[in-house]
Amino acid sequence: MSLAPLLEADPAIPLHAFAAMAAFVLGLVQFAAPKGTLPHRTIGWIWVVLMIVVAVSSFWINKIRLVGPFGPIHLLSIFALVMLPLAVWRAHTHRVAAHRRIMILMFAGALVVAGLFTLVPGRIMHRVVFGM
Repeated sequence: MSLAPLLEADPAIPLHAFAAMAAFVLGLVQFAAPKGTLPHRTIGWIWVVLMIVVAVSSFWINKIRLVGPFGPIHLLSIFALVMLPLAVWRAHTHRVAAHRRIMILMFAGALVVAGLFTLVPGRIMHRVVFGM
């Protein structure tokens, strides 16, 4: 395992990757910690900001192109940028079940599933993790 391929990449890629990794860790903390507390809300806001960084930085990563400089992953970024404020609003209006569903979907789709796709051979994170 070596961070060299990530650190040598265009600046948007390490920003994107490190924000995603931090969001993943904080997401795990959120799942395990008590809900509705001040720490939950504080970590939640940090998580939302990290996810916005992940989504926005993806628009400067154009390795897989389908339409001009954009690929299918950019649809996930647009989805995230729409759903994040909606999830925050659901929490603010005490619609906890809806807030929970959106946040779990965001974590699973934008971090776990999309993260697994970064491990495909030929991708930077594959070289980071597997050294190939």
